[in-house]
Amino acid sequence: MSPPKKIRLDKSERKLILQYSDGEFSLPAEYLRVYSPSAEVRGHGIGEGTLVSGKIHVGIDKVAAAGRYALQIFFDDGHDSGIYTWAYLRELCEQQAQKWQTYLTRLQQQGKGRDPDESAVKFIG
Repeated sequence: MSPPKKIRLDKSERKLILQYSDGEFSLPAEYLRVYSPSAEVRGHGIGEGTLVSGKIHVGIDKVAAAGRYALQIFFDDGHDSGIYTWAYLRELCEQQAQKWQTYLTRLQQQGKGRDPDESAVKFIG
């Protein structure tokens, strides 16, 4: 898988913009963070992954090349251990709508939220 033709970090909008020969994709920091390929998020084996919640305000401090095959993304919450291969970044671009909906569904099922200040408790009056 070839790298994007252009990579741009928009810190104010908290997103990474990847330009390929067939189009441009805008990936929010929150999306990239919750789908980090790190062992912390994905787990070490099949089905071991951790659902990351409360990252609606996360930003990206910087991105750096990881050899010739990937990017390392440094998030402002201190997370920086995920290496995003060109193939994985392209997958995140092409499957963004489906992956995001899956994430939102998992949050709801586990009573978690995107906002770290959000209460999962529902008051019935």
